[in-house]
Amino acid sequence: MIDTIKSTIADLRSDMIAWRRHLHQHPELSFHETDTVRYVVEKLRAEGVEVRDGVGKLTPGSPGTGAIALVKGEKAPSDACIAIRADLDALPITEVGKEAYRSKSPGVMHACGHDAHTAMVLGAGLALHRLRAQWSGTVMLVFQPGEEKEPGGASLLVKEGVFNDPKPSGILGQHVTPELPTGKLGFRSGAFMAAADELYITVKGHGGHAGSPHLAIDPVPIAAQLILALQQVVSRRNRPGQPMVLSLGKVIANGATNIIPDEVRIEGTMRTFDEAWRTELHRMLPELGRGICEGHGAKVDFTIVKGSPVVKNDPELTARIREAAIAYVGVENIVDMDIRMGAEDFAYYTHVMPGCFFRLGTGNPTKPGTQSGLHRAEMDIDEDALELGAGMMAWGAIRELAR
Repeated sequence: MIDTIKSTIADLRSDMIAWRRHLHQHPELSFHETDTVRYVVEKLRAEGVEVRDGVGKLTPGSPGTGAIALVKGEKAPSDACIAIRADLDALPITEVGKEAYRSKSPGVMHACGHDAHTAMVLGAGLALHRLRAQWSGTVMLVFQPGEEKEPGGASLLVKEGVFNDPKPSGILGQHVTPELPTGKLGFRSGAFMAAADELYITVKGHGGHAGSPHLAIDPVPIAAQLILALQQVVSRRNRPGQPMVLSLGKVIANGATNIIPDEVRIEGTMRTFDEAWRTELHRMLPELGRGICEGHGAKVDFTIVKGSPVVKNDPELTARIREAAIAYVGVENIVDMDIRMGAEDFAYYTHVMPGCFFRLGTGNPTKPGTQSGLHRAEMDIDEDALELGAGMMAWGAIRELAR
């Protein structure tokens, strides 16, 4: 069956490249993937695949920008079902490079590989549909919106009950990985990727003339003290050896050379692996902020938006998919991964069903941008990896259904 899958996927290679490049040129931000999901649905329905669109509603009554497709094997009657997932959204980044297929949407770019994820799940689904006489059961294709933005499209699909009928026995997902060479697959059992929370902080002082700081309550140095204190939580309050990251990526003090501003706005992210420690941080950090700011006569609004939990790779499912990968590409192309402080809303699936989230190597030193980090303006993938990614999803799904 492996050779049949590889051959069918190879026939779809040029299509997958075209799909990926179309999506790359027409990226859409989280929960605005209207044209993206329409494009995917049209490809599936053109081949007779059953599709339900309009899922992943951000608010009641809003148009959902996700879709669920059911590819059904016809070899023998079976109630077995396995899901494979792709994410649709892009990022607010202005792209550089890729003259042939650069984003046509100003300030929006597929810098995290979701265009490739979508093309590969689409390719896997159509390959399985063409081979449906040779296998039994149902493969659910999950095309979800909003992976990059809270509350996470995965959480919405779970709440909407899209996995209730049919009910998958597990779900597979993958992510392009520039630091892995093309042709490699990376696996880790158990906790794999961090829980992620967003921090929104406003330090409120009293502005004034920069030459008369004694008549103001300057929020800038107070914010600076708070930023340093938050980093000391990581280095001094966190248990040594316990993974944690706190990064503040946005600081706005909108004064001038001679103006002390009224407030400083700070935004960032917190990544953890221990749920009890995460809960304690939700209590501790706002308390720390109030103490520092009030001690200087300022006030603070300190909001923590709880995001996705830890990605938990089911040990048994992951072991089986890893063995399937060895059969598909050879043990020499299997890499054991360390934990990653990046977050993934795929985590929501792994808390309601067995999940396996693995990494797909897309780095190639001979192709510009393919070794660039994710979320960067020059990020690209080696499109030779599309065949392996699509084939591995199809083969992994069939292996699970055969159980």
